[in-house]
Formats: sequence, structure tokens, C-alpha cells
Amino acid sequence: MSRDCSVSARRVYGKVRICRHWGVARSTLYARRAALRAPASTAHRGRPPVIADGDLLVQIRTVLRESEELGWRGEGYRTPTIFVAIDHFVGDIVGFHAARYGTRFEAWEPIHQGLREHFGPLGDGVAEALVVRHDHGAQCMSSHFQRKLRFLGIESSPSFVRAPPGNGAAERFMRSLKEQLLWVRHFHTVEGLRLALLEFKARYNAQWLLQRHDWQTPAAVRAQHSEPLAMAV
Repeated sequence: MSRDCSVSARRVYGKVRICRHWGVARSTLYARRAALRAPASTAHRGRPPVIADGDLLVQIRTVLRESEELGWRGEGYRTPTIFVAIDHFVGDIVGFHAARYGTRFEAWEPIHQGLREHFGPLGDGVAEALVVRHDHGAQCMSSHFQRKLRFLGIESSPSFVRAPPGNGAAERFMRSLKEQLLWVRHFHTVEGLRLALLEFKARYNAQWLLQRHDWQTPAAVRAQHSEPLAMAV
């Protein structure tokens, strides 16, 4: 067909056009032609294999095709980015977010969630007593992220360069998150992961027991420290 002439274009189709239309690399075409002209020898030096190479390749492809739900991923598979904001004293999750790309805008989302929940409507200097500990990455050190912190009156506390753990609060939580959710379930979409994170947030704050707070849940600890403030107001 590559030598046939197109009626509309009035020129030969060519191998490039045909391979592009069928989504096949030209190297595959040439390799198959070479194999047809000169079949490879099936002789092996040494002991014969338990299973022929062709049969082994078929079995490998079958296993990969049937094991998609078990974590087999090919080239082009990408993982989303998870952002979390944790109260250092209480230990509860104040913000959770998952995104396809970890940009500076996505990094601000968990902070925004926590501010709206605990500070109400956002405005100039509404969170002056708050300090945000974050890594020294490009997202949190961007002008967009830092301008929002300054506008709300939040003190920025970046970790040292090349030392992303900071005080380790988020890292200890991420270990629990992996063991309880990320290593247990598989997600086909970022939105499904985001919704699962929000469900995990509610369950964690209501049920997780913290040793440093005498085995109380984060919700109970926050309630204890919120009542005196409410009475003072």
C-alpha cells in the first residue's frame, strides 16, 4: 500500500504516512520485514531453556495484562502530588489536597482549607498569630505562596535548604497515611484519590489516638483547647 497513489493528494502514500496512521513505528516495520526475510535461528548454546522464548514472552504479556490492578505500570504512568497541612500542637489534619501537578497554586489549597475552617472569612491580617512551617521547595517559596502568607499575617517558617523534613510532623503523618491508605488502595483518578483523602481526614481526626496527648483523638484535643477560647470571647 505504501507504493499506491492517493486519489485526493495525488501522491504516493509512503511508509511514514501509513505508520503514522496506524500508530506503528517504522523501526517495527523494518524489524518485521527483516525477520520475514531471514528468520532467526532457534539454536541456543548450552542447555535448552525450560520454556521457549516466544512462549515466555506470551506468558509475560498475559501476566502484565491481567495484573493491571496490582500496580503494574508502563512508561507514561505518572503519580499525583499530595499536599497536607497539620496542626503541630493538636496533631490533626487541617487541610488535604491531591493534584495532577504539584504547582504553587495546588500547594496553597490545604492551607486555604485550614484557614477557612478555623479562621472563617479570609482578610488582611486575619491569622497574625499563625506560623506555617514548610519545606524550602519551589512551590512554598514562590512569590505567590509567600504573598498570601504576608497578606493574611502568617509568619513563614521554611526549613533549611536541602533539609525538607523540617520538624518532622508531616513526615510522621505521611508514614501513617501510606500504611493506612496509599499502600492499601489503588486509585484510577486524581479526583478519586482526593475524595479518599478527605474521608481519611475525617476518620483520622475523629478516631486516631495520639500518645503525646494521653491517647486522645485530635478532635478531642482541639475541643479541649477551643472551649477556653470560646468562653474568653
